[in-house]
Amino acid sequence: MTTREAHCSCGALRVTVEGEPVRVSICHCLACQRRTGALFSAQARFARANVRISGVAREFVRRGDSGGLLRFYFCPDCGATVHYQLDAQPDLIAIPVGAFADPDFPPAWISVYESRRHAWLERPPTREHHD
Repeated sequence: MTTREAHCSCGALRVTVEGEPVRVSICHCLACQRRTGALFSAQARFARANVRISGVAREFVRRGDSGGLLRFYFCPDCGATVHYQLDAQPDLIAIPVGAFADPDFPPAWISVYESRRHAWLERPPTREHHD
């Protein structure tokens, strides 16, 4: 079984996952653009039972464009988001793909909120596209 580790920039907040993600996606919503400082975010969702979290995290809660609550957990020292939770999916933990720092991580197969994609950014080569 595959084991992967993600962590913040300073290494104080860590997540270890077993197995493959149940979803790898990119999001073009404006809130994700602000949170990451990038044109879109990339995240992988794992079954909560396969996730181990260590270290201290601070929580930031916001309402998503779909209306549900999202709970982001970030390192209080370096500020990097290491995992988050959608209240509508309590059995899953989402982890920003960049926190794995693994160029061989599986590619995203879902792209969401594409109506907010920057016009000069090419449409991603994902299997599913959602507005």
